[in-house]
Amino acid sequence: MRITHWIPILFLFFPIVKSTAQQKKYVIHTVAFYNFENLFDTINDPDTFDEEWTPTGLQRWTFDKYEKKLGNLARVLSEIGSAENTDSPTFIGGCEIENRGVLEDLVKQPKLIEKDYGIIHFDSPDKRGIDVALLYQKKKFQPTSYSNIPLYIYKESGNTNESSKASFEEKTDDELQISTKNYRVYTRDQLLVTGFLDGEEINIIVNHWPSRSGGEKKSSPFREAAGALNRKIIDSLQRINPNAKVITLGDLNDGPYNKSVKIGLGAKAKKAEVLPFGIYNPFEEMAKKGFGTIAFRDAWDVFDQIIVSETLLQSDYSSFRYWKAGIYNKSFLIQTSGQYKGYPLRHSNTEIGFSDHFPVYIYLIKEKK
Repeated sequence: MRITHWIPILFLFFPIVKSTAQQKKYVIHTVAFYNFENLFDTINDPDTFDEEWTPTGLQRWTFDKYEKKLGNLARVLSEIGSAENTDSPTFIGGCEIENRGVLEDLVKQPKLIEKDYGIIHFDSPDKRGIDVALLYQKKKFQPTSYSNIPLYIYKESGNTNESSKASFEEKTDDELQISTKNYRVYTRDQLLVTGFLDGEEINIIVNHWPSRSGGEKKSSPFREAAGALNRKIIDSLQRINPNAKVITLGDLNDGPYNKSVKIGLGAKAKKAEVLPFGIYNPFEEMAKKGFGTIAFRDAWDVFDQIIVSETLLQSDYSSFRYWKAGIYNKSFLIQTSGQYKGYPLRHSNTEIGFSDHFPVYIYLIKEKK
C-alpha cells in the first residue's frame, strides 16, 4: 500500500477548490465511518458469544484494556478529516459494537465529550452481539426518524460448517452464524437514519455486510443480498422524495468492484456515469490506485466505503454537496514492525491497538450566504 504517496495523489485538485474558496466561504461537515473492531465491554452477556472478551476469556479483556481501547478510538474519531475540517466529524458510522453501553462510554472520553455526540443504535441478531450505530453531533444534526432493517438470508440445507480455499478476509473473528433449524444466516441489520443537517434533510444508512467466512465465492451471495437490500432502501427513499440526499456507508466486506457493490447496489466509479437516482462511489478509484482500508496476506482492499446519491453531486452549492473523500491512515494507526509491518495497528496480546481497518470519510460542503 502506497501510504507515503496518499495525500498528494488524492488531493491533486485541492488548490483549484482552495482558490475558489478565497472568494466564497463554505460550511463543511465531515462524514466518517470506522470499524471499531471488537468494541466489547468486560461483562459476559449470556445471550451472545462474547466470552472471549471477558477478564477470564481468551483475550483476558480487563477494564484497563477496555479503557485503553476507548481512548484509542476516541483519539482517531476526534481527528478524522482534520486535514480540511478542524472540527470532529458531524457523523460517525461504526460497526463491531457490542451494545449501547460501550458507545456511551466512548462518547464520554475526554477527546469527544465536548462534541456532545448523540447515539442511534439497535441490537442486531448477530450471534457475536456486534452491531452498527451512528454517532452525530447534536448541535448540528436533528434526527427525525430511524429504524433497523433486517437482512434475511439463508444458506442451503446441508453442512453449515463447510469451508473453501483461503481467500481475502477468510481468516476473521466475524464468523457467519447459521441456524441449524431454518438455515438462516444471522447478520447485522442495516441502520437507516433521517434528519436535518443545518435545515436540510439527509438520509444515512450504516452497514456491516456479511463476512467472507467460508470463502469469498461461497459467501458472496450473502453480500449481494445485502447490496440489493441497500438499493431497495435507497429506492424507497427516492420514491418518497425524488430529491432525497442519501449517504450509505460501512464495512461492506467487499471491494468497490465486487458484485454486491457494482450490481446489487449499482454504484458507479465516475461522477459522469451517475444518472438521476444513481449513486457514486469515490472509493473505487482509490482501490484501483492501490490504496486500501484493510490488508490480508500483503494484499490491500477497500472494504470500508462511503457512497453518495446523485443529488449530492450537483454543482449548485447553495445546498449541501459532496466535495471529496479520503482514507484516514495516519502513521500512529500503522504497525511499524514485525510480520504485519505497514498493516493497520490492531489489538494483540502485547498491545492495545486501534482496529484492523482504517477509517474513511467524505466532506459535505455548502456555500455560506
